Amino acid sequence: MRRFMILICIVVLALGADAYAMRLAEREVSGNGMVLLHAQKKNLPVVTIILAIKAGSIAEPADRPGLAYMTASLLNEGTKSRSSGQISEAIEFVGGQLNIEANTEYATVTLTVLKKDIELGFDLLSDVILNPLFSDNELARKKRIIRNRLLQQNEEPGTVASVEFARAVFGDHPYGRQVQGTPESVEKISRQDIAGFHAAYYAPNNSIMSVAGDISAEELRKLVGKYFGTWMKKDIREISLPAAAPKKDHETIKISRALTQANIILGHLGIARSNPDYYAVSVMNYILGGGGFGSRLMDNIRDSRGLAYDVHSYFSSNRYGGSFQAGLQTKNETANLAIGELLKEINRIRAEPVSDSELADAKSYLTGSFPLRIDSSSKIASFNLAVEYYGLGHDYAERYPDIINSITKEDILRAAEKYLDPKKYVLVVVGNIEQTGLNY
Repeated sequence: MRRFMILICIVVLALGADAYAMRLAEREVSGNGMVLLHAQKKNLPVVTIILAIKAGSIAEPADRPGLAYMTASLLNEGTKSRSSGQISEAIEFVGGQLNIEANTEYATVTLTVLKKDIELGFDLLSDVILNPLFSDNELARKKRIIRNRLLQQNEEPGTVASVEFARAVFGDHPYGRQVQGTPESVEKISRQDIAGFHAAYYAPNNSIMSVAGDISAEELRKLVGKYFGTWMKKDIREISLPAAAPKKDHETIKISRALTQANIILGHLGIARSNPDYYAVSVMNYILGGGGFGSRLMDNIRDSRGLAYDVHSYFSSNRYGGSFQAGLQTKNETANLAIGELLKEINRIRAEPVSDSELADAKSYLTGSFPLRIDSSSKIASFNLAVEYYGLGHDYAERYPDIINSITKEDILRAAEKYLDPKKYVLVVVGNIEQTGLNY
């Protein structure tokens, strides 16, 4: 572990002193309300643009799971002036990339092109955002693809466990739904649903454009004005979600499959990204199960007992809440023992202060590896987007090391006591339940 810390420090020094000194981005708001984040980086003639629309699955109706994902996935499958094939050929011809994703929080269209092809890139980007066709043929094709993918995932024990865990922890909250929907809900989505969702949420004043690379602020303003100047503001329905209700007792979900290993997830509700204790929780979880081979869970369950090849824990913190989970795979016959050790380590970190060396190692890694999150144009664009969306502040990159280094052993103990619950948890086990002899 110490050798790894030294390696991280060497990499950080190689990146240069501006790894932390760099301002995140210049921020401005365009005339139509779109937030523009700009970070000029001249070392390579490449530009990455991420356009994020706050139209993730948290915005979709409860009776249309998968609508946000379906809408986003159809953006580049044909516009009023280009077919799906023409869009693909145009971007591939110049060696660029145009990728579209959707998650719980927002949908993103990510464009990467050489500086010389930036006009074409903006033309394609604006076309798929402003003029998607949502043709019936492409919709039917996309439904088949998503439905088949969901059916395949139902055969993957890890995915099954994750889906059931989220559903049990969050209940009716949008975070409890699959972003892609279900095979049944996907079939119900109509073109009218998609067009209506796009019309309601795809607007400049509901979007963030994060740009990093070889482009000046003036060049960016001109391109945005040229290609997005006609994109008009809309009245956007504000998303306001109630907090998910915590469990009143522990719950165990057993899913029997003909497997030699049990897939185990244990956890509960976590914290939102805006929670002031986020950083204490981050350091605490690194020591518990987020620090790879240096974590307590790995040391106990893998190294000392040989119960699993990998064991980990993490907090997933979103805008409207989050979850904590610890997970592993172990032989069916050792499932009880492994679960017992998970709970033992959760109880231990809640009951006694971490050691000086554990705290020092966690801080060294979290601060030392931080510059690696912003060492390329694409990473900078993604990072700036997250900072803006979660309201972390324009000087976040500069403040982060001091925030982490200020965390004390007392902070970690308090965070563990407050945000880890070894009694009111959800336990999901996918495996040969009879062989596990599960007693939880």
